Amino acid sequence: MAWLIFWIIFYLAVIIFFTLRHVKTTDIEAYLVNNRNTPTLPLVFTTLATFVGGGTSIGLMAMGYESGFAAVGIGIAYVIGFFILSRYAGKINADGSKRKIYSLPGFLNKSYTDEKHPGYSRMFSSVVSGVNIFIFFFLLAAQFVGMASLLKFSFGIGFQSAAIISCLIVIFYTALAGLSGVIITDMIQFVVILLMIVTIFIPGIWSDTLGLTKLSELPSEMLNGTKYGILFLIGLPLFLAPSVMVRMDIWQRILAARSPKVAKRVSIISGFGMLPFYILFPLVGMAIRLVVADEIFPRDVAYIFLARHSNEFILGFAVVGLLSALMSSGDSFLNLISISAVKDFVGWKKKSLDITSAKTQKTVRFTTIIFGFVALFMALAFPKIVDLMVVGLATIVIFVPVTFLALIKQKAHHYRTAALWSIIVGFIVNLSFFIWGITAPEQFEAKASFIPGFLSALLTLLAGISLTKSTHSTKS
Repeated sequence: MAWLIFWIIFYLAVIIFFTLRHVKTTDIEAYLVNNRNTPTLPLVFTTLATFVGGGTSIGLMAMGYESGFAAVGIGIAYVIGFFILSRYAGKINADGSKRKIYSLPGFLNKSYTDEKHPGYSRMFSSVVSGVNIFIFFFLLAAQFVGMASLLKFSFGIGFQSAAIISCLIVIFYTALAGLSGVIITDMIQFVVILLMIVTIFIPGIWSDTLGLTKLSELPSEMLNGTKYGILFLIGLPLFLAPSVMVRMDIWQRILAARSPKVAKRVSIISGFGMLPFYILFPLVGMAIRLVVADEIFPRDVAYIFLARHSNEFILGFAVVGLLSALMSSGDSFLNLISISAVKDFVGWKKKSLDITSAKTQKTVRFTTIIFGFVALFMALAFPKIVDLMVVGLATIVIFVPVTFLALIKQKAHHYRTAALWSIIVGFIVNLSFFIWGITAPEQFEAKASFIPGFLSALLTLLAGISLTKSTHSTKS
């Protein structure tokens, strides 16, 4: 306990020092996109930190314990996705600077709306931002569940109390620092994660699995990746991979890049860099499956593994490292949904939302507080970190068709009605299949709900495009 408190105090001192020294909270451009002047290395660190830190790392450990190598399939899909992103990253960065875009919803709103159809613009903006906010509530709630699990074991407090403390920490820091602060915490926690992998995770996995030889004792469906069904495994590279293109956190970092070349470079490096983590973290869960006889909550895998392979000094460092990773991902997600709500949902009420105004920044901070408590409620009501993580990551795929269309079509607003219905239908289908899977798991795997969601969004968009072209041809 003494060493844990020492590391917490040390970490907080470092964060406060860098925040006060480098973050100018009065500069709204820095708050949203770090002045669009971020070099390659910090962007790679913050991108990898978001993909491998926080709830993702604990979630992958939990998923490895639950499903085995199915979790590794997510990493392979993301590598493919980053290379798809690299094709468009330069264009996203250049357009963002030119058109003053601060988020993916902002890009979609400007691509599919115009002044001639104000009613449609308001509806489209509401749907895009509303669905994105809904998705990232799941990811944010997953961070709170992970933080609460660590605090519960470390300080011997109840899960609910630990979740509330986690929520307050993330809300306070996000409201204070914005994206500039997120990048700082991401860089620090990514270095911590690297140290933990070298000193704890790799030796621990090697020891618990006897040089990986004991993995053969796992059930066959965990070894071949079919624990969630073959449909889930096939759907990952086909449908989840393109979701990297529509991750709001990735867009925020691409928009914050110093130049289009930096944006493309970051995409390629991040794609190569994140795969080893998506192999190691599931192996942690598989190792615990082999050495712990009693059934445990998957969310508790991370702490149990750390406690097995650390003394008090190292355990305190590791717990604080994971807490910092969770806080880093949590403030990133909370920052994103708050910006989206204010810029792309509230903003349509005015002809022009002044990005430099102090009032806008206050609104973002107020929204941060409200959204933080909403995500806390979700974490308390549904504390299953694997389901929260997967549904949050997978639901994003419904935006893939309309985003690709906007990137390749200069006058995408001609297909605005098709785009709107694509998002609505994809969201409803995805959510319906997820609910079906949760209520009747023997009939459908909830984690595969993104497949019918993606297909329905794509088919709806294609049908809408065809109908629009036919209508224009008839009028001509």
